[in-house]
Amino acid sequence: MGSNLEPIPITSQKHDPAWKHCQMFKNGERVQLKCVYCGKIFKGGGIHRIKEHLAGQKGNAATCLQVPSDVRHMMQQSLDGVVVKKRKKQKIAEEITNLNPVSSEIGFFDKDVNTGMELTGVSDAIDPVSSLLVSGEDGMRKKGGERRKRGRGRGRGSVTNAKAVVTMSSGMLLSGGKRTNDHIHMAIGRFLYDIGASLDAVNSAYFQLMVQAIASGGSEVVVPSYHDLRGWVLKNSVEEVKNDVDKHRATWERTGCSVLVDQWNTVMGRTLINFLVYCPDGVVFLKSVDASDIINLPDALYELLKQVVEEIGARHVLQVITRMEEQLICAGRRLADTFPNLYWAPCAAHCLDLILEDFAKLEWINSVIEQARSITRFVYNHSVVLNMMKRYTYGNDIVEPGLSRFATNFGTLKRMVDLKHNLQTMVTSQEWVDCPYSKKPGGLEMLDLVSDQSFWSSCVLITHLTNPLLQVLRLVGSKKRPAMGYIYAGMYRAKEAIKKELIKREEYVVYWNIIDHWWEQEWSLPLHAAGFYLNPKFFYSFEGDMPNEIQSGMYDCIEKFVPDLNVQDKIIKEVNSYKNAGGDFGRKMAVRARDTMLPAEWWSTYGGSCPNLVRLAIRILGQTCSSIEYKRSQIPFEQLHDTKNCLERQRLSDLVFVQCNLRLRQMVDENEEQDPISFDSNNTLTDWVKGKELCSEDFDTLNWMAVDPPSDNASLLGTSHSEIEDLGAGFDDYEIFNRVKEGEEENVESM
Repeated sequence: MGSNLEPIPITSQKHDPAWKHCQMFKNGERVQLKCVYCGKIFKGGGIHRIKEHLAGQKGNAATCLQVPSDVRHMMQQSLDGVVVKKRKKQKIAEEITNLNPVSSEIGFFDKDVNTGMELTGVSDAIDPVSSLLVSGEDGMRKKGGERRKRGRGRGRGSVTNAKAVVTMSSGMLLSGGKRTNDHIHMAIGRFLYDIGASLDAVNSAYFQLMVQAIASGGSEVVVPSYHDLRGWVLKNSVEEVKNDVDKHRATWERTGCSVLVDQWNTVMGRTLINFLVYCPDGVVFLKSVDASDIINLPDALYELLKQVVEEIGARHVLQVITRMEEQLICAGRRLADTFPNLYWAPCAAHCLDLILEDFAKLEWINSVIEQARSITRFVYNHSVVLNMMKRYTYGNDIVEPGLSRFATNFGTLKRMVDLKHNLQTMVTSQEWVDCPYSKKPGGLEMLDLVSDQSFWSSCVLITHLTNPLLQVLRLVGSKKRPAMGYIYAGMYRAKEAIKKELIKREEYVVYWNIIDHWWEQEWSLPLHAAGFYLNPKFFYSFEGDMPNEIQSGMYDCIEKFVPDLNVQDKIIKEVNSYKNAGGDFGRKMAVRARDTMLPAEWWSTYGGSCPNLVRLAIRILGQTCSSIEYKRSQIPFEQLHDTKNCLERQRLSDLVFVQCNLRLRQMVDENEEQDPISFDSNNTLTDWVKGKELCSEDFDTLNWMAVDPPSDNASLLGTSHSEIEDLGAGFDDYEIFNRVKEGEEENVESM
């Protein structure tokens, strides 16, 4: 690449998905784009040509031969969407032309208009700074009344009577252009600042819908009152959410469900337990209970769990998932004894977090983490250095927030390793030499570490040891697919990776023992073994006899979930058909689909000759392995349990019910990535971005306004990669299955 190419960060304002798969450079006065997969540089044509290049669409750009298939498919879908939007735009323009033949009145349909529009006919054009946008209810009614009065007696198609107001999907009124857009943004900002709401509120799926609803109402909009929101609006929302929950309930008979026991502590020290129910169609919130007085009483916790299971219907529940805490373990095991058709299971995400915590306690790993933190703390507390880093990493951050502090530790090390060469290029550049911060103690320490090969070697080794566990953590927390069919294979691969990395038994057994200590309950859980057994991707890739533990787990699930002895016998016969790939199981389509379809979908598609086994497989493979992460902020849990008035307590209970279910409804894997130094990100990133005494010694030199806006470009980090792909095929290390501990290897029989 020519030395005259200057990298340019790709800002968050660029929303096209293709921006995440290219880099932008400035060559003199011209901007050029580079494909991150094949390195081809485009000197013109913009992001659309890059998209055609990635999609393999012939015509304006050569096809990229190195782009991953999932990225190519996504670009093809995006191009198809552009065509659809263009046709829709033309249709809208034609409809407006028919209503309004004067072309000058619709000149705003130019090439820069974003599509996804909603048309609203109003009598007069709205001024960009009109009081309609910020005035109170009376002002709106007055303006609306005047407009209706002036409009009387005029023809319906009159240009002066009905100019078109177009609201885009971004909520922007085109008639006012940038002036109107800025005015609206300022009004939204003032509102959020005034009420003290989290700025993350704009990432809610319902924020955009609210803006569109207001814009579609034009000058007729009357804002709801305080009593409206407490009254009929909440009542309607409760009914809407209850209907949604009832739809989920109707599926539990077929798919089964898992009860998630979400225990957490509030700021005021109260211990709350939120009860959620998981099924393949989604997660619903049932209720919140103040468990402060009973959290250390296993008998009381057992009664609480029993009540919830009976409320849901014991015949629907396959497992109850709790944290790995002694009192919950005792209550859960007793619950499983009371209801012989369900399991108690520890939360897989919590177990993985405990494993990562113990890894981080190892002296050499803790030392490397602290060294890495010294780099990130220096970078994220000086705007000049932060902006420089973003330029050299093409907009990527060098920290990565995870589900917990320990996941963040190892995820950030992985990201720093991925950006190693970018950081080394930065600290050896003339720009760094000329930067006054490079002479500060923090800058000198950063230079030493980034240039130290032994530091990077340690980071790479830690990444190789922990990244497979992070992949399992992402797997169990995924909202895209139930984890039950993958968890057993995921942990097998994690231990296998550690063994291959360290080779010597006395070295890798240290990490294996940590894993087995916290994962022992999971290894012995029949559900995980049955999930492995019923996943055709793994079952048919297994060479030799299936380990006894996995087969026993499958048989245990048959006996627990199928009380009818005749049906049990039928299932055993159908299992033999599955083993031999008989009937439709052996079709070429079914063989190809083993790796591409979700396991439950595969069974429902090709298991017609084994109806009893199919029903059991769908129920098992449709379950999760851990509790679900969702945002609890700004939900009045404390107020609910503090309120003494019975009526207000009931209202708050309904409000919490609505808020929790709305948040669970919009959960996705690809959340908006927040600014690492923002208050909203501080829970897990604090140790990586905190400054010394709030940087008081050089506070006068700080300027947060000088920090460049975050970028959407994360193309260097391979974000489209799937954890499922790494699980692969082949499971032939019986030392992993047998979980041999130090000193026991002589007892292992060769198999």
